[in-house]
Amino acid sequence: MAKKKEQAIADLKAAKELLKDYIDKAYEKKKIMLPEDTIKIDDLNRKDTLNRIFEVTDAVIEKIYQGGRPSIELPSRTSNNIIWDEENDLLLLGKQIVEKHFHSLTSVADITRLMRILDVVSELLTEDIHATKREVFYTDVNLFKEQKNSDKGIEDVATMLYTTRNSTHIIAAPKGYCVGRLRIRDRNDIIDLEGLGTGGWTISPMLDNIEILESDAEFIMVIEKDAAMLRLAEARFWRTYPCILLTAQGVGNVAVRMFLKRLSKELNLPVFSLVDSDPYGHYIHSVYLRGSKRLSYESPFLATPNIKLLGVLTKDLDEYKVPERVRIKMSKQDEKRTKDLLNEDFVKKNKKWEEDLKLAYKLKVKAEIQAFASHGFTFLTEKYLPEKLSTGDWI
Repeated sequence: MAKKKEQAIADLKAAKELLKDYIDKAYEKKKIMLPEDTIKIDDLNRKDTLNRIFEVTDAVIEKIYQGGRPSIELPSRTSNNIIWDEENDLLLLGKQIVEKHFHSLTSVADITRLMRILDVVSELLTEDIHATKREVFYTDVNLFKEQKNSDKGIEDVATMLYTTRNSTHIIAAPKGYCVGRLRIRDRNDIIDLEGLGTGGWTISPMLDNIEILESDAEFIMVIEKDAAMLRLAEARFWRTYPCILLTAQGVGNVAVRMFLKRLSKELNLPVFSLVDSDPYGHYIHSVYLRGSKRLSYESPFLATPNIKLLGVLTKDLDEYKVPERVRIKMSKQDEKRTKDLLNEDFVKKNKKWEEDLKLAYKLKVKAEIQAFASHGFTFLTEKYLPEKLSTGDWI
């Protein structure tokens, strides 16, 4: 036991040396300068968001007085208006504007839904409460018909106000949890995430109520799978390797990604992702890294450009002698996803990432994080992760 502890301390010191230069050069130390051909989104307080709602409604009323044909302008969220900002490694929204008119049955239904959501947002902000997307849908089921229509309207309202969805007080259902070397305040409650056991703290979607107090962590690790998170939590991995562990059980929703962004920025810590060795795992990493196309207007508040892909890399399967019996043959959909990733500019600019994806496509195999259990249940926490961290073997 003593030798194991000494080795862990030695590994941690090695990792700290490797991380020191990385932290000093971290993206978060630079002020983000967005390209001139992209829109600027603000994370607003309640008062400022309400003021923007008043400005939008006043503009609609003014158009009614002037010509009787009101319309609303908002940034286009179509794929041809999404720009990859290479310098900041972010997906952003361009300056193309669409105008919604009250002059056809289709457009009237669309803009009526938009105005209904604007009314809901105004109510939430005035009363200083939050509502889930599902609750918004149920404010007028006959108008929205399907939740996808109210969800689209919610995103349209956020872009129309040039603010984040978090600023509208419309939230997603809680997803994912966090544990490790971190203390936070949720309004009047102080929460020590190190003392919450394996269950951890469910990441609150009401992040405007959350204050990050302190942490002595050396890094943050985002974990794709709940099973892998439980393995690290049961081993109390953060005690030997001071860290904060976070999982969203798949792709992180807005709250998870925004919380990760805040942790990285406020604590100035390096961030690593631990995902399955498959195209979907790489896609999840890319969403944390530079944002998603659907929410590109919020990328500066959701993306963590300094995140590194720790594993599971395709090359790790041979290097750590993962048996053939636990490797999985790629499906045709997996092959297509891999080719799509290889065609992305942000992958082409990262040669190590491109090489690993090319290897995956060549071998046409994938594996889950749990494949390391073939070497024993503690292999992940006592062998794989310590070696990866201490040697700097990440992308």
